[in-house]
Amino acid sequence: MQKNEGKIDRAVRVVLGLVLLYVGAAQVVTTGMATYIIALLGLILLVTGATGYCALYSILKLDTLNDKVG
Repeated sequence: MQKNEGKIDRAVRVVLGLVLLYVGAAQVVTTGMATYIIALLGLILLVTGATGYCALYSILKLDTLNDKVG
C-alpha cells in the first residue's frame, strides 16, 4: 500500500474519526443502528488517517499526498 493522503487530509480524518467514535460510544444518537454506523465510519476514518492510505482514493485515482488528481 502506497500512501495517498496528505498531512491535512490525514489530520482531518483523525480528528473527525475521533469525534464520530465518541458520538457512537457515548450514544449521542440513540437510534440503535445509526450509533453503530457512526462508530464504524469513525473507525474507518481513524484507520485511514493513521495509515495514510485510502482504498477509495486508489479506486478513484486521487492522491492528496502529492496534490495530483488522475
